[in-house]
Amino acid sequence: MNICLFEPEIAQNAGAIARLCACFGAGLHIIEPASFILDNRGFHRAGMDYIDKVDIQLHSSFAEFKQGYNGRVILFDTKAKTAYCDVSYMSDDCLLFGRESCGVPDEVYDACDERVVITMVAGVRSLNVAMSAAIALSEATRQIKHTA
Repeated sequence: MNICLFEPEIAQNAGAIARLCACFGAGLHIIEPASFILDNRGFHRAGMDYIDKVDIQLHSSFAEFKQGYNGRVILFDTKAKTAYCDVSYMSDDCLLFGRESCGVPDEVYDACDERVVITMVAGVRSLNVAMSAAIALSEATRQIKHTA
């Protein structure tokens, strides 16, 4: 299982997601450009000493990432129609999360194998990306362990 961040903007969110990946044994892909460098203090503070325990791979573009990734890419997006818990996850899936401010561009949205939404009550826009990643990875892991 992997998580991928598309052009992340907030170092602390990326650091928290790196820590999440370390705790769940997931890989982390980061599609550049990121709005921070990986030795950013906020990134390391949020990731704590878990940063060294996660396989972090950097990609220069979504096309380069997609070309080298063999599993499905499942985009978590507020515009998607399918609920995240209605998808059957596989161990080689990559859970993709867009920029905090604006998600992913249409060409990335269209290139993903699945597009899912974390359902919420009416009147709210979105969750923090690190919280979304935790919900997504938890559900995917639960399903995979349940079917194994």
